[in-house]
Amino acid sequence: MPVLRITDAVILDDRDIEERFVRASGPGGQNVNKVATAVELRFDVAASSLPPDVKERLTKLAGSHLTGDGVLLIDSREHRTQAQNREAARKRLIALLQHAVRRPKKRQPTKPGAAARERRLASKKRRGAVKELRGGRRGSGEEE
Repeated sequence: MPVLRITDAVILDDRDIEERFVRASGPGGQNVNKVATAVELRFDVAASSLPPDVKERLTKLAGSHLTGDGVLLIDSREHRTQAQNREAARKRLIALLQHAVRRPKKRQPTKPGAAARERRLASKKRRGAVKELRGGRRGSGEEE
């Protein structure tokens, strides 16, 4: 049973991937009208054996490549042969999965430094001074 190795811990079974071959536009000469060289690779994210956190990250990464029912769709038609397109689509799937497997670093909350606070306050003062100059004598609050 062929498998796709994503990382040492994550391995995909070939049965999780569905491939459909369709006719492709583009290079190929007369062959392009006769042979289905483009590949449409489908991977059901929800039904896969991936860990839940990886599924969630993959769903976010996939974006518009994810269908309404949670199937990842990768289309490859850049090569002239079916085998090359199939390999290219699988490489893109593996790259996407390797990216999804990596856990993002936790953000360390920091506080702004004294100089940054000072710059912010100085900028607010300048902005206030500009606005002060606009009104003229109208809104000064003094009555004669």
